[in-house]
Amino acid sequence: MVDSVTRVPESSALYDGFAAAYSAENESSLNNAYYERPATLALAGEVTGRRILDAGCGSGPLFAALRDRGAIVTGVDASAGMLEQARRRLGAEADLRVADLAGPLPFPDDSFDDVIASLVLHYLRDWGPALAELRRVLRAGGRLIASVGHPTAEYVIARMAGRRPDHFATYESTEEWTMAGQTARVTCWNRPLHAMTDAFTAAGFRISVLSEPQPVPAARELFPEDYHLLATAPSFLFFVLRAD
Repeated sequence: MVDSVTRVPESSALYDGFAAAYSAENESSLNNAYYERPATLALAGEVTGRRILDAGCGSGPLFAALRDRGAIVTGVDASAGMLEQARRRLGAEADLRVADLAGPLPFPDDSFDDVIASLVLHYLRDWGPALAELRRVLRAGGRLIASVGHPTAEYVIARMAGRRPDHFATYESTEEWTMAGQTARVTCWNRPLHAMTDAFTAAGFRISVLSEPQPVPAARELFPEDYHLLATAPSFLFFVLRAD
């Protein structure tokens, strides 16, 4: 089921417009299928019977993997188009809801054992309200597992493009993504590591793990031109945070 429960940001229209193309790219790309998703699942570990919120679930590949491992999963995303792709993958009974992570979430306090925020926080300028809500819906001792754009990688990319951002500032960057012949301009908010850790601490989280993983070995043969770069210079940064 897909329920509309909270306000939807204007940026969700971008993903509505190329949801199918994004879903197809995410399914088998180096960054997603052979790097970010395996790393997130490894950090999650044994999840049988755990109640997990997939916050920013997109078309549902991580939801599916967690469910296959025995978790009880709920997914939220700001884009109804992406959730339609997820419903096709997961079936009509999957608990999928349209929700903006920048606003109130439609769950009682202490609803989940884990929240997974896979490559979603960097779309938000202000992490404070989102992290407060994620902390609220987690039980005491629960985990927030989050992946974000690596601040060093984003800074290097900006310098290579001729921009000179302030590494210590939170700044906006926009890129053009082309998938299946469709082009879209995607905006993210880059911030230094200390701003991330300060935001987590202010929301009541304790950092348990900070990880900079490498792609899985199978990626070497499948993506020979790109594997070395990703294996020697991280694109994403991963956290496991405890709700104390």
